[in-house]
Amino acid sequence: MSDDPKTRPTVALQPGRHKRVEAGHPWVYSNEIVMDAAAKALPPGTLVTLRKAGGEALGVATFNAHTLVSARILDRDAKQHIDRAFFAARLESALALRRRLYAEPHYRLVHAEADGLPGIAADRFGDVLVAQLNTAGMARLEEEFVAACDAVLAPRAIVLRNDSPARALEGLEPELRIAKGEIDGPIELSENGARFLADPREGQKTGWFFDQRDNRRFVAGLSAGARVLDLYCYAGGFAIAAAQAGADAVLALDRSEPALALAAASAELNGVGRRCRFQRADAFGELSRLVAAGERFDVVIADPPAFVKSKKDLGPGLRGYRKLARLAATLVERGGVLFIASCSHNVEPPDFAEAVRRGLEDAGRSGRILRSAGAAPDHPVHPWLPESAYLKAQALVLD
Repeated sequence: MSDDPKTRPTVALQPGRHKRVEAGHPWVYSNEIVMDAAAKALPPGTLVTLRKAGGEALGVATFNAHTLVSARILDRDAKQHIDRAFFAARLESALALRRRLYAEPHYRLVHAEADGLPGIAADRFGDVLVAQLNTAGMARLEEEFVAACDAVLAPRAIVLRNDSPARALEGLEPELRIAKGEIDGPIELSENGARFLADPREGQKTGWFFDQRDNRRFVAGLSAGARVLDLYCYAGGFAIAAAQAGADAVLALDRSEPALALAAASAELNGVGRRCRFQRADAFGELSRLVAAGERFDVVIADPPAFVKSKKDLGPGLRGYRKLARLAATLVERGGVLFIASCSHNVEPPDFAEAVRRGLEDAGRSGRILRSAGAAPDHPVHPWLPESAYLKAQALVLD
């Protein structure tokens, strides 16, 4: 999509509604914009120059009149051309930060607004890049983004996992495409000294969850000689890390056969296959069965998918986290460790902490919080978007 600041459409804010954006917030809501006939007629994702009511430019943004967040600012300089060079500069900046954080090229490379590319999440697996373009604006700019990725990273393959539910809010259909190269099976990644397999074509999100990197290392450090239960194990991140750190035995559960197959293959890759057992099971059903059987574990890991996918799910979701904490805590040996997490961005940290506390109370357990954490630093947070700090986790030692 070609962009010329001189002929770019203009969208104006209502009088007095510019202060938050002018101070640094990257979003403009629909009720802050003059939604006249011209604005409503713009195709979703159109690049626009954003202006105050008095005409002063606030920057260049992608615009969608049909969404709550109608404008997402790309640059505060309205004269900036949004083209391949723009994306390359943002990618170079994101890459420089990740190289300071990690020695190996396996990480979240682009984390939306925090890396100056709203609507894009991109994970790097060595010479494979897996990206999600979640807004109409970035969908229209796909060609420029892909070309910049090729120029900056020269990956052998670029996979577009455009199947996030967020795309529906933007009027976009889900899709999965290979934008460059070929992917003929699972790809290998390294994390905390272990090797794992991920499938960017079939797995959840981009095929791996780099956000739990630091939490996996922390829990693994408490797992030597332990009997470990890993609920919602997905491709084996926590389970294999614990086994590699010296856990005596690991039972890992998930409902996905493909994920379990990847986890088992990764366990063999790391030489810990004999100490890991991967079992297909519904987490709550198996938890209830293990509790009834009087089973106990030294470390219990509960890293479920989002229980709260929208605000209307908040009540039932918090009850779900409370139930999960109760059942999981019941299985923890005295002096053992419970790790529990929530990736629901609609759940505030205090509400999650309260759900866990009440779950412990329901189980008749007490303990101490050893660690409260979020995502690894390759998932930075924009200062004006604290709600984007979606991951919440607690590690507790239980009495």
